[in-house]
Amino acid sequence: MNGTMINDMGYHLDAWYKILTEDLGASLEREAVKKQMYGKNDELLIRIFGEGRFTADEMAELSVEKERRYQQTYKPHLELIAGLPAFLEKAYQQGIPMAIGSAAITFNVDFVLDNLNLRHYFKAIVSAESVQISKPHPETFLLAASLIGVPPADCIVFEDAPKGVEAAANAGMRCVVLTTMHTREEFEGYSNIIAFADDYTTLDVDAL
Repeated sequence: MNGTMINDMGYHLDAWYKILTEDLGASLEREAVKKQMYGKNDELLIRIFGEGRFTADEMAELSVEKERRYQQTYKPHLELIAGLPAFLEKAYQQGIPMAIGSAAITFNVDFVLDNLNLRHYFKAIVSAESVQISKPHPETFLLAASLIGVPPADCIVFEDAPKGVEAAANAGMRCVVLTTMHTREEFEGYSNIIAFADDYTTLDVDAL
């Protein structure tokens, strides 16, 4: 969802950078924070600070606070990536089952779907709370495929991050990469990528 439906990852980076460095005292450059932005929020905190630094409740509070800051800053700019409205509508009209498989918490998924009135397009929503292990583990995408009744080999994942592409590969799924946050060069070595795109204006439902 983030970085593949809406181009918001810079706002997530700003929120995380300020919380990690200004509030929590981590000595990290922005590029280092960017590289840690995959998986669940608590997993990110553990990767940076180690096990035991925060309780589960403290991590949950930090997660919600980070998302509150992100939403407040990003909401005036909230919109779908160029070409995606027509892409979603065409797929929907053709009866192609679609799901969201995101490491975002439900609080953020609802923020996007309800503010942009998108919920009717998706047969299933898999968020951070839906799985035990986040990307690059394949659980997110395998659960999404199961919920829409499509074999993994017949699914196409839309991703913006290398770890997401890795999760798709681990699930046995092909992948389209949106270069909203990372360059093509950062995806070298992944054999399941079938297309790169800056947005959806160059992607065709029938061709895919």
